Amino acid sequence: MVNSIATPHSSSAGSPSASLLGNLRIELARFAPFSQMAARDVDFFLTHTTLGYFAPGEVLVDPEQKAVDTLFFIRQGAVRGEHGVASHASGGIHYDTGDLFPISAAMAGRAVTATYRASADTFVLALPTQAMHELARASSAFASFLQGRVLSFLELSARAVQAAYASQALSEQSLEKRLDDIMVRTPLQCTVGTELRTALQEVSARRVGSILITGADGALQGILTRHDILDRVALPGLSLATPIEQVMVHPVMSLSPHHTAQDAALLMSRHGVRHVPITENGRPVGIVSERDLFALQRLSLRGVSNAIRTATDVKSLEHLAPDIRRFAHTLLAQGVQARQLTALISHLNDLLTERLLGLLAREHGLDLNRVCWLALGSEGRSEQTIATDQDNALILPDDADESERGQWLAFAKAANLALAQCGFPLCEGGIMAGNAACCLTLSTWRARFEQWVLQGAPQDLLDASIYFDFRGLAGNLALAQTLRDEVNARGREVPRFLKQLALNALTRSAPLGWMGGVSGDADGSIDLKLQGTAIFVDAARLYALAQACPATGTRERLMAIGPTLGLQAAEYESWVVGFEFLQLLRLRRQLDGAKGAASPNRVTLDELNDIDRRILRESLRAARALQQRMRLDYER
Repeated sequence: MVNSIATPHSSSAGSPSASLLGNLRIELARFAPFSQMAARDVDFFLTHTTLGYFAPGEVLVDPEQKAVDTLFFIRQGAVRGEHGVASHASGGIHYDTGDLFPISAAMAGRAVTATYRASADTFVLALPTQAMHELARASSAFASFLQGRVLSFLELSARAVQAAYASQALSEQSLEKRLDDIMVRTPLQCTVGTELRTALQEVSARRVGSILITGADGALQGILTRHDILDRVALPGLSLATPIEQVMVHPVMSLSPHHTAQDAALLMSRHGVRHVPITENGRPVGIVSERDLFALQRLSLRGVSNAIRTATDVKSLEHLAPDIRRFAHTLLAQGVQARQLTALISHLNDLLTERLLGLLAREHGLDLNRVCWLALGSEGRSEQTIATDQDNALILPDDADESERGQWLAFAKAANLALAQCGFPLCEGGIMAGNAACCLTLSTWRARFEQWVLQGAPQDLLDASIYFDFRGLAGNLALAQTLRDEVNARGREVPRFLKQLALNALTRSAPLGWMGGVSGDADGSIDLKLQGTAIFVDAARLYALAQACPATGTRERLMAIGPTLGLQAAEYESWVVGFEFLQLLRLRRQLDGAKGAASPNRVTLDELNDIDRRILRESLRAARALQQRMRLDYER
């Protein structure tokens, strides 16, 4: 052992010499959080650390040390955690060049729960925890990293993605901005009783597209836009002396300043409006128009959704479907993250499916409100990516006879074929509403779910992974809600089924090698879906059933079940961050055309930059930690 550190104050350790300081600054600048820290704060770190070396197999820290008093930075080499909590982790716990550890124990001033040994010749910088806390108080970048390492890497990754796609962007407006950052703060207003002539003169003079109408108390009562004037004033031939409240649109939908541009865009899309008043305590404080949200953007959310909503035939929808993918590409260039991207993609896919179903129901002479079209799998969870096939089903009312069922089957088959023409491939497993096994009455669906729960055969568990994430998409949504309530209640009543789901989910494992690093297949790639996001999806579904959680989305499920399991927010939030980063990698891969990969969900590790490789490893570690929780809860 040369210049080793038994403790950071060992006589054999030494502070960096002046000749090393400059080189160490350059070395640290390659890694987070030092690349975001002020120069004086990096110098503080360097001048308060000691240099050390550990030979392979040598212990850096173990549980016998009652309270960790040193934070290690690995300059070169690798460290492996063993025994204790690490014994429950497939692949163990692993740190390599550029890592700081053990962060949690050092922050809390407690002992570590595993023994950490050098697994190669390892050179470190050791910072006393007292200096660590002092540096955290002085440097927000350092403090943020200690409090959420994955989040810090994610922010760096997001910046890199946005920079990479910026040249392809059609808009510089981020949908994550709050409305009080983009709204017009002095919207044109008038009170009820104002004559149309006066109001319209103000609209013309101010060159705006709308006017808000308030009551005597200042509360918002309605809105009148230039678009409304044609239908409500000009065509009916109303006198310009008419009080404006007789033609205003009311009630009017509004948002608060704390909502985001995405919220406004979705509201415009869902309700076909161009202006959204911003209110506080019922009084208008601003207004946001579609032009404000997408001033430079050719493809707006409302533009795409309106085109879908007004399509007159299936052929038109086929031509509009690619706009959804182009719009997703634009949003990625804006820096919109996975959760918002998948929600927006799913929203537009829902609109397209609803419109298509409405058109086909009319063609077949059927009343869509008699049945409920179910979205299953990723569509049911509102987590669709670009490369997604169909998973859907149909609930018929119990009074539907075989003749009517035959009509609905013909309708569903036509819908499946039309969706395929719109870019949603047919499900290879046949899980589609046009399949007789997926077009059933409510009572029959009840019986099927009961069979899956009570029997728990391998095929039942496979079906559960798809069908249990169902969501009513079109038609009589009350049928889906009734089934959802019953399924959640029944799943919780049969612990054996929950254990079977857990054991089945644990057959997958995160692709982490024996030293804890990401381990690719023979071609150096991993499947981001099967080896990544599916782990989070399966676990979230299991715990949602166990807790009777009504949510179908993975993120919402994880956020809901974390507190009910008595977990610290940092633990379940790390699951969410890991899941969403893997989703983002999948989206990026798919939007780039997968560059010749065998699967749109596969990524070659060598193609990832350093930051993405690091956060991929952290995300997979979060997946493994979630599986450890499942083992503790269900393997006993």
